[in-house]
Amino acid sequence: MQEPLLGAEGPGYDTFPENPPPLPGDRARDRALQNKRVFLATFAAVLGNFSFGYALVYTSPVIPALEHASDSDLRLTKDQASWFGSVFTLGAAAGGLSAMVLNDLLGRKLSIMFSTVPSAAGYALMAGAHGFWMLLLGRTLTGFAGGLTAACIPVYVSEISTPRVRGALGATPQLMAVFGSLSLYALGLWLPWRWLAVAGEGPIFIMILLLSFMPNSPRFLLSRGRGEEAMQALAWLRGAHADVRWEFEQIQDSVQRQSSRMSWAEAWDPHIYRPIAIALLMRFLQQLAGITPILVYLQSIFTSTAVLLPPKDDAAIVGAVRLFSVLIAAFTMDLAGRKVLLFVSASIMFAANLTLGLYIHLGPRPLTPNGTMGLESMPLAGTEQPLASTTNYLTLVPLLATMFFIMGYAMGWGPITWLLMSEILPLRARGVASGLCVLASWLTAFALTKSFLPVVNAFGLQVPFFFFAAICLVNLVFTGCCVPETKGRSLEQIESFFHTRRWSFLR
Repeated sequence: MQEPLLGAEGPGYDTFPENPPPLPGDRARDRALQNKRVFLATFAAVLGNFSFGYALVYTSPVIPALEHASDSDLRLTKDQASWFGSVFTLGAAAGGLSAMVLNDLLGRKLSIMFSTVPSAAGYALMAGAHGFWMLLLGRTLTGFAGGLTAACIPVYVSEISTPRVRGALGATPQLMAVFGSLSLYALGLWLPWRWLAVAGEGPIFIMILLLSFMPNSPRFLLSRGRGEEAMQALAWLRGAHADVRWEFEQIQDSVQRQSSRMSWAEAWDPHIYRPIAIALLMRFLQQLAGITPILVYLQSIFTSTAVLLPPKDDAAIVGAVRLFSVLIAAFTMDLAGRKVLLFVSASIMFAANLTLGLYIHLGPRPLTPNGTMGLESMPLAGTEQPLASTTNYLTLVPLLATMFFIMGYAMGWGPITWLLMSEILPLRARGVASGLCVLASWLTAFALTKSFLPVVNAFGLQVPFFFFAAICLVNLVFTGCCVPETKGRSLEQIESFFHTRRWSFLR
């Protein structure tokens, strides 16, 4: 039986032949030059993800400082602190919604550059804040910029990359976001909260400077009838000695097949709605696995459980593990394949969430429960648990379980969902659909983050983790039934797969 993505042909589409024409000259040298330029363009773009990760955790050191601020206009109540932390996700949802228009109106590169306007304004408002409304507006604007870049950057990186390096480069947005978060944690040890906002302006200006010299996506340029610019952009990305005519013709054929505006009737065509449905469900299930509330309330979770190390140390260790795990994903994504990593990722997250839920339900409780910092003020499920001992190594379980959860997420369901979104979405709907995916993702994140504390107070801290574990089982089934393997495939080949109407396959 013929593999659907390996040279399949039909009346309405073409795919790459298995053996493309060889490049002239020194292949190794040309490939190195080609990769260097793609890497440079990718680095310029993913600086937006660095800023996103930095802004996402900006409240971590800032909220404690403002809760004890001497200025009464800036001093945060508990309710204000909650909104200051969570309003970022609402701004990100609005940014994802705007990307549905801007991605196809301005193009991928200009949309990323446009995000610097609300981002710079948001940091400026927070740096010069003299009232709560300025903090809230600044936080919302940086969230808007983050949601916009989250929708645009993966598409841009995917469209300028070659199949050989697209998997590794597809992990760089997540990697840079994690690195941005770690940079904020490090700077927060020395800089006051206003100067943290000033420091956030730096990556923004570097990004817009570098992107000014980078080409736009050849696919977007061809979709706007700018063929000469598209050829120049592709030639720059692939190197002066590369023969790009073959690749240009394949992209051009793909764009011409989808040059007309998609109607509502066409949206119900299986080769259109199926990849969109897969991308949407992956973003939805990714958030339901619990990553956002766990990161937002990480230190409070450690405070509410019996832990051997101080909660601040535990949070720092988990952050380092997160960065290490994303690096693993970046280097293995094009070797092991997307589906294998998704299976491993969901399995690790399931075991970690189940372990943490059982530990909270059955294990020891903290020696000195803290009603302010912790998440619960009463024993779980009406049962009295034994007090933790300061030398009881069983109290390492919350740290180890959380480390494994973050590791599992960061090596699979974190970066791969973004990569697959940019790979499988049909070109005609890529801008709108990617914005819709980001919108759904951040609305889900906001709902989970706001409902986490009420659920904990009503049913106990273990209940959310049992729910997250059940979602991870759903993720395993979904990956096996619905997610295609895209390793080593061109975007045109991936799109051709959905034309075959052969729905799922394993490699």
